[in-house]
Amino acid sequence: MRQRVVRLALVGGVVVLAMLLLLSMCGGGGTADDGDGERRGTAAPPPTASASGTPAPVSAPAAYDTSRGWEAQGVVGDYAVADGLGTVAYLEAAGADRYRLRTLDAATGRRGWAGPASRHAGAPSGRPRLLDVTRDGVEYFAVWSFGRSGGPGGAAGTAVVVDLYAATDGARQRVEVPWPAPPTVSATGPGVLITDGGTRSAVVDPLTGAVSTVAPKDLRPPRGCAGCRRLTEVRGVTDKGLLVSGSPGFWVRDGWSSASVAPRGADAASGVPVSVTDGYVLARWQPARKDRQAATHDIWAVHDAASGKALVAVRCHKPEIEPGAFPEAVRSPAGGHLVAGSLAFDLSLGKGRCYEREDGTPALTLTTVTDEGMAYGSSGTVPGTGRPLAVDLALAEPEPLPAHVRVPDAEISDTGLFLWTDPQDRRHLLGHPRRT
Repeated sequence: MRQRVVRLALVGGVVVLAMLLLLSMCGGGGTADDGDGERRGTAAPPPTASASGTPAPVSAPAAYDTSRGWEAQGVVGDYAVADGLGTVAYLEAAGADRYRLRTLDAATGRRGWAGPASRHAGAPSGRPRLLDVTRDGVEYFAVWSFGRSGGPGGAAGTAVVVDLYAATDGARQRVEVPWPAPPTVSATGPGVLITDGGTRSAVVDPLTGAVSTVAPKDLRPPRGCAGCRRLTEVRGVTDKGLLVSGSPGFWVRDGWSSASVAPRGADAASGVPVSVTDGYVLARWQPARKDRQAATHDIWAVHDAASGKALVAVRCHKPEIEPGAFPEAVRSPAGGHLVAGSLAFDLSLGKGRCYEREDGTPALTLTTVTDEGMAYGSSGTVPGTGRPLAVDLALAEPEPLPAHVRVPDAEISDTGLFLWTDPQDRRHLLGHPRRT
């Protein structure tokens, strides 16, 4: 009998110790609208695909070690990165019409801070969108949605609702910008730009939350630019102000204009910005009229967004049929390389390359480039079509990859990021380290 009592006491002690250990691992309560007991800034184990702790299998280029890495499940939409901090942010559903922003360390997959569960402005069937923005070297994440302002019981009218998070610790502020119709929202400069696809715009300062606007009549096209008053459109935000385009011509209000920054051999009145990315403008130009290639080629140039200076340019054959939209420019994390469709630029060496077939048609579509100058894409002219491939920009020649290989969407902290949707329509974000 005494032995049985001792055994029961020992078992009870083990149970108590196990409960105490479990409580110490779970931590205390969270914020009032947190919903899951996880406070902002508390670390948690890295997200994994299964109880074994291994990420779901993905076929990646040989440069990445798929035997190591991490996975985040339940991803809503896209993701964003803070390159300087090595942080990845993604949205997850937190109820029928709520979302939560979560962060993790790109190199290890260890979770960082998590924002509170928040209600987005759109209809229940809609979803918020995620952007990253940098101002004066400080990185932020911006989650935006469009819908009726003031919540379900608010005043009449619609607004763009922007939640701004400091990438370092998740400090949040909410900004509502009254807006009459679904907007275009981007963050390719030091602020979050909201436009109507034309001349109406608003810029949200990620540091203060202040909203600044410029009336369409105050966009001030440069003198002598006849095209600047046609199809005028606010295209981006630079350190010097709004970037605006016409048909043709582009300028920064009270700053530089395209006519004064045309690349060598280009018609100074022909510039059209095709894509804007952090710190750069990719523009298409016509060769000067007396140029022997004026009828057959375009000049593509990467311009510094702050000064307008043409950093590098390359000539490509004109397309036989103008596409409805050109591929977006994508820069490497440190900004030394830039790719856009069949175009690739090494900004540090001032070299550009146009990947074309003998008949002048694009030979590939590049969608990702690393700081080491390794670009990834596919052999099709539409992103995601054709055979996957890799291009070492120093060697120039594309290397076809096996058809089942998935190329990275981006690279940060020497880790390739892979976003994919499984047959059950669930989105997964995986990180695999680059082999050393």
